[in-house]
Amino acid sequence: MNQQMMRKLQQLKKEMVETQNEILKTEFKTTCGAVTIVMLGSKEIKQVTFSEDYEVKEKEDLEVLSDMVVAGCRQLIKEIDEYTAEKMQKYASFLGM
Repeated sequence: MNQQMMRKLQQLKKEMVETQNEILKTEFKTTCGAVTIVMLGSKEIKQVTFSEDYEVKEKEDLEVLSDMVVAGCRQLIKEIDEYTAEKMQKYASFLGM
């Protein structure tokens, strides 16, 4: 491999690492009913907030609230995966994909 090719590969690797780090730090947010969730690109939950208007009157209300949290997390994971795939697409050939 010649030096020009090596420099290009090193530059591509540097850009890829920077992109990965950017993704990990990016915040994603969704609202599902009375629940708002903020998740980092690393899929770490940063914040969960509940609408002040939501009232728990029965046990079933807690189950609904729990379902909203799960649905919101699933939605964010899907969004993060799609965002990551989009951002990393240009490095696919570099990674041999």
